Amino acid sequence: MQFHHHGYVSTDPKVQPAAGVGLNRPEELPDQVDVLIIGTGPAGMITAAQLSQFPDVTTRIIERRPGRLEIGQADGIQARSVETFQAFGFAPEIIAEAYHITEMNFWSPDPENPQNIVRTSRAVDDEMGISEFPHLIVNQARVLDYFAEVMKNSPTRMTPDYGWEFLGLEIGEGEYPVTVRIVGSGPDNQGQERSISAKYVVGSDGARSKVRDSIGCEMSGDRANHAWGVMDVLANTDFPDIRTKCAIQSHDGGSILHIPREGGYLFRMYVDLGVVPDDDHGKIRQTPLETIIEKANRILHPYSVDVKSVAWNSVYEVGHRVTHRFDDVPTELAGTRTPRVFITGDACHTHSAKAGQGMNVSMQDGFNIGWKLGHVLEGRSPESLLSTYTAERQVIAQNLIDFDRTWSSMMAKKPEEFENPQELADFYVRTAEFPAGFMTEYTHSMIVGEAKHQALATGFPIGKRFKSAKAVRISDTNPLHLGHLAAADGRWRIYVFADSAKPGAEDSMLVKFADWLAADPASPVAATPEGLDRNAWFDVKVVYQADHRSFDLNDVPAVFKPQVGPFQLNDLENVFGTLKDEDIFEERGIDREGVVVVVRPDQYVANVLPLSATDELGEFFAGVLGAKKAQTV
Repeated sequence: MQFHHHGYVSTDPKVQPAAGVGLNRPEELPDQVDVLIIGTGPAGMITAAQLSQFPDVTTRIIERRPGRLEIGQADGIQARSVETFQAFGFAPEIIAEAYHITEMNFWSPDPENPQNIVRTSRAVDDEMGISEFPHLIVNQARVLDYFAEVMKNSPTRMTPDYGWEFLGLEIGEGEYPVTVRIVGSGPDNQGQERSISAKYVVGSDGARSKVRDSIGCEMSGDRANHAWGVMDVLANTDFPDIRTKCAIQSHDGGSILHIPREGGYLFRMYVDLGVVPDDDHGKIRQTPLETIIEKANRILHPYSVDVKSVAWNSVYEVGHRVTHRFDDVPTELAGTRTPRVFITGDACHTHSAKAGQGMNVSMQDGFNIGWKLGHVLEGRSPESLLSTYTAERQVIAQNLIDFDRTWSSMMAKKPEEFENPQELADFYVRTAEFPAGFMTEYTHSMIVGEAKHQALATGFPIGKRFKSAKAVRISDTNPLHLGHLAAADGRWRIYVFADSAKPGAEDSMLVKFADWLAADPASPVAATPEGLDRNAWFDVKVVYQADHRSFDLNDVPAVFKPQVGPFQLNDLENVFGTLKDEDIFEERGIDREGVVVVVRPDQYVANVLPLSATDELGEFFAGVLGAKKAQTV
């Protein structure tokens, strides 16, 4: 964390100075906003948290509830989400309070006594080392609390506007073309109707989304045909794996997905209620809690659970559905006009809860659209950037539905239906990268380059998330994960990996690249407007192949030591060397002739180029930065 560059700070450095629309921010909803977000679920809150970092963008987020969520239904936090929390600054706090999943155990009928269950296998949760971050379980409400804190401490001082329900919208012309009708649902505004004019609207209002309906999006896919009872309980039990995640299959009583919760005592059970008859008409949802507990005990035999308290319970039917587009532009008109209304999260995709995917994929929806809206509204990028949201996220949602259909079907199988008793455990291990959130790979677009130079950095696949690795910061000799330093501040990252020349040598390709980056009109850094710090739009870091003891900061080009703040202090924290036993060049397959790795504000690799490819880098950002950049090229 960096601070003091605007003057001495003696208070909490996470509380950023108010700026822009955060100065004298009105408590009441204004009549006009840049972005109106509907719904304070994970997708809506991360969108708001990202937009809160743009001081000149007026964003408001409304919620029909009178206050914060107290009990969340989603609780699984995949490692990709924890990476994202790191960018928003609260990963350490949420890691400390969460339950950590390190193994998953599998139970099946005892071959010698099928009425009893026995442990048949154990699977390490991240056997392949996909991420340095853990797989967590924590109440969804706490995730929302952390995002709310980020918003409150941001330059815009954003807070949710509770007690307002979405009624409908119309899209017209003008600077604020979307007219949104809302009605008060709180104790002080009950029944009060209002209209808000917005430049853009983001619908994060859940599976029964009214925003989705208002723009003519339809969900397609499988309707529910299998029901599960879910309960968060405090209980005493002789089941030995009660504090370990388990998949439990009985002989004839169905299955349980068992998930310990944070705090050491609470746990969740998804209890198989069987196939839903076609003529059920929702009756399965009336299944009493006592029936779910009784069924859980039959599945767990010879063990039992004595429930003492129930924090939350529900019955849901598994369905797998996804909308055909995630914005208001009809598919046949995609690319011909600017989308004005977007949908995220459960408004776009619904599926089972058992793979722990819903909240995680939803948050990536919000992260994706959040920075794009900020860049367009601040004039950094052309409006065409917004069309990439549906193009990128709809494919990901469909992949999620396909995976979850397979996983939930396997969980519902009877033991005798498996060809191999290890089939479920093997599938869990083999596909670990997908639910962890690391199989997302965006294809070529205006913000994802072609992979023609991919061989120069094989460990940073273009279109996939930037997989962090360690390097030594020269200024203070600290070994740090590069990716952990990338805050969700809306900036692009340009990681420059030096050639093998001695630092400071005039014949170094790095020096030539640094000269271009600092002074050439085609350099993306040159697009930063006058009056802003040189690193306001681009976070540029350099990693040398040399040991940190073999050179010092005076050997480093000035572009990697930008002057910031009112005192124009040199930022010295962008220069790195390699670790002896964890050489980032070796660990990520980086060419020793030097490489430039470009990373988007949402942590996905956008391009890989040799140090000599300044023309290609300039052309790439000319499209990203739009008319503003094109005038300087």
